Amino acid sequence: MGLLRIMMPPKFQLLAVMAFGVAMLFIENQIQKLEESRAKLERTMARHEVREVEQRRTRDGLRDSPALPEIEDLIIIYNRVPKTASTSFTNIAYDLCGKNRFHVLHINTTKNNPVMSLQDQMRFVRNVTSWREMKPGFYHGHVAYLDFTKFGVKGKPVYINIVRDPIERLVSYYYFLRFGDDYRPGLRRRKQGDKKTFDECMSSGGTDCAPEKLWLQIPFFCGHYSECWNVGSRWALEQAKYNLVNEYLLVGVTEELEDFIMMLEAALPRFFRGATELYRTGKKSHLRKTSEKKPPTKESISKLQQSHIWKMENEFYEFALEQFQFVRAHSDRDCFGLVKNH
Repeated sequence: MGLLRIMMPPKFQLLAVMAFGVAMLFIENQIQKLEESRAKLERTMARHEVREVEQRRTRDGLRDSPALPEIEDLIIIYNRVPKTASTSFTNIAYDLCGKNRFHVLHINTTKNNPVMSLQDQMRFVRNVTSWREMKPGFYHGHVAYLDFTKFGVKGKPVYINIVRDPIERLVSYYYFLRFGDDYRPGLRRRKQGDKKTFDECMSSGGTDCAPEKLWLQIPFFCGHYSECWNVGSRWALEQAKYNLVNEYLLVGVTEELEDFIMMLEAALPRFFRGATELYRTGKKSHLRKTSEKKPPTKESISKLQQSHIWKMENEFYEFALEQFQFVRAHSDRDCFGLVKNH
């Protein structure tokens, strides 16, 4: 069987080849456009899916995340550092709780240990968060910072605190253990009968005035980790700074206590309405003073300041002071002024 051949003039053959080439180019161009359209459609669908996922996550997050506590359910924890004007400030809360209708509760720890056992931590967190009859509540005690989020409870308390110049705090505590104060003058103190001055303690190398005794404000803010109580730990210092900035509503300084009280009254009037006036005029709230306290000499201060422990505690104090002054400078001047000029 022979092959059927279509014989075409050369001119027509060239035109046919050219037409075929143009057709192929057109088809390829259309295919490319279809590919681009498909890719564009896929990108649009992907963006739509991402938006749906983000919206779903947002909805789930709003549904699952604990709401901010209502003011009537608010809990304040003041984990007070010894000898920072803590009793003076706490007395203001006691004086205001009846008028402002909130509860004041003292945190008692075993042997006055600022670190609670795990069982006590669990009980404390459960009681604070579930004891509705005691809300709103103001809890205070010499206890280290405790992170409530570790215990799986909804809602966190509001932390506040006060810090003091480290050497001033140590000297005040030294004399307090020996002579007490004018708040409860008849109460027998742990070191009562020891008449040695702070300078004499420094000269004789006593333990009650040793630089290690400065290590207190850092671990109180650092919390319930073993490293917090490792004297001179750089990690503890950084953790204390982190907690101060991220976990505390406000940290004041003893040297500027009135401004601290005014700022709290402006921020939390449900608890502290009238606190500034009470601090200025009250007969007992701001009058507690350690008895028989003698300022240390420059030599004693210089000796303590050579210690790396003082340098770390002072670094934390300066950090807290700077943060307090920053918050004060950016406070609502209208509210702050109303309290200040009340």
